[in-house]
Amino acid sequence: MTILVTRPSPAGEQLVNRLRSRGQSAWHLPLIEFSPGEELALLPSRLEALTAGDMLFAVSKYAIDYAHALLTRQGLAWPPQLNYFAVGRTSGLLLHTLSGLNVDYPRDGESSEHLLNLPALQRVSGRRALILRGNGGREVLEQTLRQRGVDVGYCECYRRSPVSYDGDEQSRRCLQLGINTLIITSGEMLQQFYTLIPAYYRDSWLLACRLIVVSERLGALARQLGWTDIVVADAADNDALMRVLL
Repeated sequence: MTILVTRPSPAGEQLVNRLRSRGQSAWHLPLIEFSPGEELALLPSRLEALTAGDMLFAVSKYAIDYAHALLTRQGLAWPPQLNYFAVGRTSGLLLHTLSGLNVDYPRDGESSEHLLNLPALQRVSGRRALILRGNGGREVLEQTLRQRGVDVGYCECYRRSPVSYDGDEQSRRCLQLGINTLIITSGEMLQQFYTLIPAYYRDSWLLACRLIVVSERLGALARQLGWTDIVVADAADNDALMRVLL
């Protein structure tokens, strides 16, 4: 098994180093990179506008990292009077650790759908919510909360940008390395990598690789694109990926 990790830095390098320390052949090709979001500077004022019982949602660890760094630089703390929610275990534990506050998150999966199934989010009409996120992304959380009567706002805390590569060059490199297992952790990156690889290499190599993904939704997208050997990890963090790979 020779593994290609497409996670962005630093999580991608960390996973590669862990795999190599266990005797695995692993390589890193980050597909996206991060920068501060256009609305990050507005976060303190948007938090201040919320009142006791309002809800804050963190849809990724990157949103939490950028938001916490800004609050720390300005000498501010996470408001204790809010109800905090995270999309999964990894982001939930991170937000709890950084804020010292209780954070509710789904235990049975890491997606907006799993989050929306939490008992605390079933009767929320008349409340306000702030979603910390990156640019773009899925709208299911916002749309469903609005359907349930919530006044929803956003704060774009970070931006995702695709890393540019030469598709022919990377295809040849992957073949030379003997890559036969891919780790891809978002639909955006899956589509990006599929599009990057030229059709010849896509048919002769890419779709024959084992694909490790982090949700059933991502697995369904991979099947639509033509993969057949798909493994779904039980969470999106490096620990869960290590369990699958080892």
